This record gives sequence, structure tokens and C-alpha cells, in this order.
Amino acid sequence: MKTIIRNASVVLPSGKVQETDIVIEQNKIASVGKSPEGVVYDREIDGRNKLAIPGFVNAHTHASMTLLRSYADDMALMDWLSQEIWPIEAKMQREDIYWGAALAAVEMIQSGTTAFADMYGPWMVEVAKIIDESGLRGAICRAPIVTASLEGAEKTWQENIWLYENYNGSSDGRVIVLIGAHAIYTCPPDFLHRMADSVAKLGARIHIHMSETKGEVENAKKEYGKSPFQAIAETGYFNNGGIAAHSVYVDDEDMDIMKQYKLYPAHNPTSNMKLASGISPVARMLEKGIHVAIGTDGASSNNNLDMLEEVNLAALLHKVDTLDPLAVPAFKALQMGTEYGAEALGFEDCGRIEAGCQADIVLLNMKGAAWTPNYNPISLLVYSANSSSVDTVMVAGKVLMEHRELKTLDEEKIIYEANRCAKRLTGK
Repeated sequence: MKTIIRNASVVLPSGKVQETDIVIEQNKIASVGKSPEGVVYDREIDGRNKLAIPGFVNAHTHASMTLLRSYADDMALMDWLSQEIWPIEAKMQREDIYWGAALAAVEMIQSGTTAFADMYGPWMVEVAKIIDESGLRGAICRAPIVTASLEGAEKTWQENIWLYENYNGSSDGRVIVLIGAHAIYTCPPDFLHRMADSVAKLGARIHIHMSETKGEVENAKKEYGKSPFQAIAETGYFNNGGIAAHSVYVDDEDMDIMKQYKLYPAHNPTSNMKLASGISPVARMLEKGIHVAIGTDGASSNNNLDMLEEVNLAALLHKVDTLDPLAVPAFKALQMGTEYGAEALGFEDCGRIEAGCQADIVLLNMKGAAWTPNYNPISLLVYSANSSSVDTVMVAGKVLMEHRELKTLDEEKIIYEANRCAKRLTGK
């Protein structure tokens, strides 16, 4: 299968925008540049008045939490978790995970996301199934919580190993399995030290919430005499790198640990603001050469999965935090939401529009008031447009949405089933 996107305004890895063609062979980009005359393609896509960008990569979310959107809001993190979220999540059944993830997939495709990192509870095979059916990419994991039950945490850990052994690399490589742990306050260092054996034997990367709140860091220092990053680094759990979600309260020594172990902080601006967790020192991390990725967190703490909105906030929040309008320029924010996110998940040949990369491409319609006048398409994308401009979404050369029409998922059925599951769960 040979596809061409003609005459699109293409965002190149350099940050420049060039009006040109993108040729795709099977699942990969074959070339970026004007196609010679006389070449016959199986499919031609009109890219005129379209901005072509790498698909957004959501570096930290809890996909099936879409069923809890607006269920509990305006609460402090630990109260929100212990009083509202964990009790209702304990009632979730297998079908809830499937339909919640399906609802997330609809929302992500419609807003231009092509890959996501999902940490959640039982039945992650259902998320893998949705990844397969939707055509998206996903890096999935289970997250043990020792403080709830040591026996339950051991079981969760073994489920994650089973998931890795049976699903890592499935769906033509679109599924990656990570070894997850919830956080240091739910998985103490002695447990993470044991988990590190699995990380080493499997060669797997990890996904964990890190230094999300001031209280988390203060408690770790009180109990272990070290920051969460310092305490966990000693366990070996970080050795293969991976995702350090949130990373709000981090110092230079923590950042050095990130660089040493190739950890990618997943910045979640909306969630951190909504839960009043704080502002991650993203500008400082970028200065140190750390590739900061961006995530939405779950739809119960955001409350949407719109990555363009997160990219916009990442560009703006750190300007006002540092009082420096150059702190996170528009293209750097876009890079965080695409290329750096792909690296964080472990999809190393994604996140860029260049020959040899996976054809994970989003076309945005540049017609309309928010795109007029068009002096700088990247600036317009980050500061002016919204995700309703997303027109066409492609993953591995397969079109998942064209002219806003979903090609792989039945939106009406998914919304019906998601509402049915949510009503049974909450009684609302």
C-alpha cells in the first residue's frame, strides 16, 4: 500500500514548516518532499490548507477513568483518591475497563492523539484489545498498591508480568507493556526493590507517579531520609528507564537521576492545576537536557483527554511561573507533546515526520477564523487553534479518522455502552 499526502504544510523535526508531500509505504514514511511526476499511488490525500504534524502522544493517563469524568471534582488529591476514586474503582468490572478505554480512544482520535501511556487496574487486556481495534498505539501497565493489600499488590505485580509476556509487541508492535507501580507512598522501596528483579529479567521499562505533591516528598524524606527519586533509584526499579509521571517537586539531584536513568517526566498541567498539586519545573528540566513529555492524566482529574489543550498550557504555564516568555516556546511545547512523548513510551521511531519514521500523522484544517491570518502555523496551532481543527488521523499508515469521520470505532455504540457502565457503577 502506497499513500501520498499532497501539498500539506508539514511540521518538520527542525521546527520549520514546509509545503510539500508525504509519501507513505505500508506503515512508514518513505519520503518528505515533492513527489516526482508519473508515480502511481494506491491512495491520495489532499493536504491543501492542512497542517501535518506528528500525532500527539499522551504520556500519562488512566484511559478507563473516562467513566468517572465529573464524578468527583474540586478536592485535594489524597481526599479525592481515598474517599471517592479508589472506592468506586474497586467496583469496576471487566466490561467497564473495555468500554471506558473505548470511550477514551474515541476522544483521543478526535483530538489528534495517536499513542498513549495507560496505567490502571485489572483487565488491562481489555485496553490492549481497544488499542488493537482502534488502530492506536499504547504503552500499558498495571499499578500495584501495597498499602491496600500486600497480597493484592503481589497479585497485581504478577499480572503485569503476565501482561508483558503475552502482549508486549502485539498488534504489529503497537502495544508496549511497561512494569508499573503506583507511587512511593503506595509501593515502598522494599517492594520496588523486589519489582526491580522483574524489570531486569524482562528488560522492561517502567511507569510510576513521582513527586506529585509536596506532602509526598516531605513524607518520603521523613520516612526514608531521601526524596522519592533518590529512594527509588537505590532499589534498581529505574534501571531501564521509563515514565516518571508528574515530577512536580523535584530538585537538581532528582533531575540528575532522571538523566542518569533515562526517565521521562510526564508533565500534566491541567491535572496538577485542578488538584492544586503545584507547578513542575519544566523549564529547568528542559535546560538540563531532559526530554519532558506531556500527559492529560485521567479524565476524572482533567477532565478531558485533549492533548492540544495540554500543549497550550505547557507553553503558557511556565512562562508565567518563571516570568520568562521564552521559557517554553511553541515548537518546544509541540515537541514535548509529540516526539518526547513517543520516546517516553518507547516508540522510538515515532513522533517525527521524516523518512523512516512510523506514519503516525495528524492533519489539521487551517481554514477558519482561529487560523487567520496565517503568519506562523506552529504558533497558531499552540496558541490559537483547538482540537476541533483535527481533520484526519493516521497511525502506522492506516487512517483512523478522515474529515472528522471515525473509521475504526463505532462512536454511537461506545457512548451508549459507556453511559450504561457508568450508571451501573455510580447509580447516577
